[in-house]
Amino acid sequence: MVEKSEKEPRYSFGALLPKAPAAQEDLDIPVLLAEDLILRTLYTKGTSSLLELSGSLKLSLPLVHSLFQDLRQKQLFEVTGMEGNDYVFRLSGIGRDLAAKRFLISHYAGPAPVSLEAYKRVVRGQAVNPVVNRNTLREALSDLVLTTRFLDDLGPALASQKSIFLYGPTGNGKTSVAGKLSLIYKDVVAVPYAVEVDRQVIILYDPSVHERVDTPQEDHDPRWVLCRRPCIVVGGELDRNMLELQLEENTNIYAAPVQMRANNGILVIDDFGRQVIPANFLLNRWILPLDRRVDYLTLKYGLKFRIPFEMTMVFSTNLNPLDLADEAFLRRIPNKIYVDPVGPRTFDTIFNRLVAERDLPCEADSAKHLRALCQRLSGGELRACQPKDILDVLMSISLYEGQSPAITPGSLERAAGLYFAKPKEKLKQ
Repeated sequence: MVEKSEKEPRYSFGALLPKAPAAQEDLDIPVLLAEDLILRTLYTKGTSSLLELSGSLKLSLPLVHSLFQDLRQKQLFEVTGMEGNDYVFRLSGIGRDLAAKRFLISHYAGPAPVSLEAYKRVVRGQAVNPVVNRNTLREALSDLVLTTRFLDDLGPALASQKSIFLYGPTGNGKTSVAGKLSLIYKDVVAVPYAVEVDRQVIILYDPSVHERVDTPQEDHDPRWVLCRRPCIVVGGELDRNMLELQLEENTNIYAAPVQMRANNGILVIDDFGRQVIPANFLLNRWILPLDRRVDYLTLKYGLKFRIPFEMTMVFSTNLNPLDLADEAFLRRIPNKIYVDPVGPRTFDTIFNRLVAERDLPCEADSAKHLRALCQRLSGGELRACQPKDILDVLMSISLYEGQSPAITPGSLERAAGLYFAKPKEKLKQ
């Protein structure tokens, strides 16, 4: 469906935001790591100013100035000029030799990470506490055509802040619903660019899944990005590597696993049971995190550490949950919601909404005609996806024919004939 245009909403904050460290003693990561970041940045850029370093490392200007003075006393920098009251400088010969050694240890030269303890504290403080009722849920999912009965099953499940199983026949909107659940949240959370563990850097902020919100907050630590609560959807591509820290061997930089990036939001396992890894492996991997709200990750050299597991997990499948998981695991997913095939009224509403959104000329009773076609060609069961899919085929036919699309009994029959697979008896002829 065509998404509605939205005005920028007003956000509240999921927790008190961390304050920017102004001095070395306020820094929550090793000072040596911060100095390494400065050396590696100069090693890759050539020259910089204090203001530029402050912007690229996301550290306050007074803190960067203090670190600069310490490194300058060690004769690691050469000042090449001034920009107003700001120094312009580069690495000295000694500084370049040291930076090259630091670069071999890790290539990371981005925003300074936050400490693991700071990350834990903020994630716990931003735990989901949504206001969910029939009105807020209907508003969040207003782009979809859903029955009141389904909303009244889904609402208490979301209010419980516990995991959800969405199951039922394919094509009835499970993925669409799951992907929009984060719209019930009206607050902003802080996501760090990176997290430091044992002086190793784990990149966490991912602009492809973290929707940044430009809501500046005075004195907040710029190492944390203000974002809407994330909603990450993974499907058949989910494999074992995505569940663990991923080390880029050439750079010695870690990337956070999918569940760490989904913290303080929603993680959707779409088409559950059809991943490249067995369902029972996935269930066993997360049975304790679901129960205790903590997960354990391991660095390459064996150091294991704990992170929060603060998210709502949604398992979406067209398979029977009883065939995928045992009783012990299903008990940890207390919300099991069946997504029915759509009825005639819902089918017609979806079709008519799509026709209006696309501004298509349409003959009377077209919804009824398409509904009858789908019931005949699909064996009697209607699916929520059928109106959109068949209209897409119809518009492709019109494009091929060089004609303006128009909805008639003939055009619907041609499109439906392409969309549905032929019955076995037809294939034998």
